[in-house]
Amino acid sequence: MTTDPRTAEPTTTTGGRGAPKVVAEGVPSVLRPNPHGDDGRRPVAWLHITAPGRGTSPSVRSWCACGRDLFAAGQRRALALIADHAEHRTLCPRITPQEGRKAA
Repeated sequence: MTTDPRTAEPTTTTGGRGAPKVVAEGVPSVLRPNPHGDDGRRPVAWLHITAPGRGTSPSVRSWCACGRDLFAAGQRRALALIADHAEHRTLCPRITPQEGRKAA
């Protein structure tokens, strides 16, 4: 830290995107961090349910990053696919870490 009183001078920029820019004399701007953050989580499995209303059949589509892509129409089949999707989420190697699991 210096004790010499000096006037603030703007920083020089190289024109790069991340280079600090001068907002006011001697006050460089700062890139703010993402307010939402990135905790590393990514969607891996999706369940899309369409239940349009009375007199029409519901439909369900189940996707997973492991390659699973199933579709069912009708109330009975839709309910079965919803249950199957929930079970798949507990068994899929892309979702559940396999380390330490016992073989079935």
